[in-house]
Amino acid sequence: MTEPDSSLLEFPLDFPIKIMGRRVDGFAQAMADLVRVHVPEFDPATMEFRSSSQGNYLGLTVTVRVDSREQLDGIYRALTGHPMVKVVL
Repeated sequence: MTEPDSSLLEFPLDFPIKIMGRRVDGFAQAMADLVRVHVPEFDPATMEFRSSSQGNYLGLTVTVRVDSREQLDGIYRALTGHPMVKVVL
């Protein structure tokens, strides 16, 4: 019996990642730097910003061009392990 392909994603693809954290100085820059470790060609100027209703949190959407599931998983692991990050979707 063979295992079915566990991924419905076809690589390479542009993949949006939503990151939420406290609205503090350096949050967006830290996230851009972290993403660039895994995707060196990522342009931080393409990040989208959204503040929470009370302004305590900042939501970022970064769209990255990924070549493999392993690369995408590495980005998620790095983001979720960062102390400034509350949620990654």
